[in-house]
Amino acid sequence: MEEETQTWADRFSDRVDEIVEPVSTFMQDVVFFSFNLGGADIMPIVLWLAVAGAVFTVYFGFAQVRHVRTSLRLVRGKYDQPSAPGEVTHFQALTSALSGTVGLGNIAGVAIAISIGGPGAVFWMILCGLLGMATKFAECTLGVKYREVHEDGTVSGGPMHYLRKGLAEIGRPKLGMVLAALAPIMILVFAFFGGNVFQSNQSASILGAELGGFFDSNAGALAYGIFFAVVVFVVLMGGIRYIGKLTSVVVPAMGIMYVAACSVIILLNITEVPGAFATIFTEAFNPTGVAGGILGALIVGFQRAAFSNEAGVGSAPIAHAAVKTKRPATEGLVALLEPFFDTVIVCTMTALTIIVVNGPMYQEARETVAEGGAVSGTGTGILLTRDAFETALPWFTGFLVAAVILFAFSTLITWSYYGQKSWHYLFGKSKASDLIYKLIFCFMIVIGAVMALDQVVGMTDAFLFLAALFNIIGLYFLMPVIKRELNKTLEYIRRRDAGQSEEEIEAAEAAEGESFGQKERVSA
Repeated sequence: MEEETQTWADRFSDRVDEIVEPVSTFMQDVVFFSFNLGGADIMPIVLWLAVAGAVFTVYFGFAQVRHVRTSLRLVRGKYDQPSAPGEVTHFQALTSALSGTVGLGNIAGVAIAISIGGPGAVFWMILCGLLGMATKFAECTLGVKYREVHEDGTVSGGPMHYLRKGLAEIGRPKLGMVLAALAPIMILVFAFFGGNVFQSNQSASILGAELGGFFDSNAGALAYGIFFAVVVFVVLMGGIRYIGKLTSVVVPAMGIMYVAACSVIILLNITEVPGAFATIFTEAFNPTGVAGGILGALIVGFQRAAFSNEAGVGSAPIAHAAVKTKRPATEGLVALLEPFFDTVIVCTMTALTIIVVNGPMYQEARETVAEGGAVSGTGTGILLTRDAFETALPWFTGFLVAAVILFAFSTLITWSYYGQKSWHYLFGKSKASDLIYKLIFCFMIVIGAVMALDQVVGMTDAFLFLAALFNIIGLYFLMPVIKRELNKTLEYIRRRDAGQSEEEIEAAEAAEGESFGQKERVSA
């Protein structure tokens, strides 16, 4: 019976690969086009994200450094506006968006970067994360400024709205219409596969590897997929308010537990930490055994960071748009904390855990790559991190499995919301339309648990980077709008800190003939 089930699964997987492989290969060849420079394969799409982060960092006056204190006060609720339009608090909006970015990429992606680009790739990941903070600030400010608040109090935001309305506002309506149509298509495709199938498949895989027996069979994976689908369906029915409440508990707890576990391992190997940091820094500028040398390590690090924090993709503004505020840039300042937590903190902790414990194993993986072999993306990444836990804390391995499942779950529910908003924009909002989307999304969770995903992941990653391509074009045009919103918000915060109430500030603004508040569009 088990053999028949396995045979069915193999046939199903083979058929999916036959359908997906040519599309995936084509998309990867087009999107991840590369040229060789100094022995390194340079991918323009990866540099596109890195350059954007650098441009936004300079243009907005290093906002991710200068305004971190203000960002933290906003998250703590100091400037909350309970009566403002929106559905969630600053804190809930941040955790909702983080639940989509803090995921398996933080566990597996870091190990992949180290295996291929060496420890030096971690340095470039951190740098890309710091630059990505400025990009997140820019796109999430626009997400709130051009959102739509409906009569029932729900909110719709994201690149499909700010690209269309923002570019029309500055006299480029045709460009706005094109970009606003393309961006949600890319986000929707990724929601079904990268933010969905990938998560259920990989979490099912590590559960089966750890528990064995029934869970390591197709029946176990299918049962897990059905359970996951039911839970996500219930959450999805609750909308962003339910997602915000859930992730405001799950994400901080998950992040704290994972960082705490990594901290325990690092403390047990504290004498190795200075050497680990020295290795990361040294190999960032003088890598050994890495194709392309410095450029090779840089590209690998930037690529993994871009996949990890999604800065510039346009997905996070969908969640941040639901915040209760009249000041768009307040949420932009909150959003810039995302890449810092996701890439700078969580990815660095994972990297140190692997380096101080698993030196021989990642060195072996690097030798395999250097000899022309392939490191199997996510599987190897998760196994490298798991082996570090097993080596340092054998009794702690079960925790990593729980962390992976929680990471996958939080990513799933957040990307279900992103996909739903893109679906609404493309196909309209109705009960029937909503039901069709939710059924498709949850069906893909079940299918994902028993699928082989190499080709699917490659294709959907390509769509994710295409979303960034279209989104960032619009961000460049709208930089002056974002800067004006930042200046208005900083003046508002200065007045609040001086002791003025919300009412006094609004009265003063009206008297001055200025409107620092957001003009919300109420649609039927």
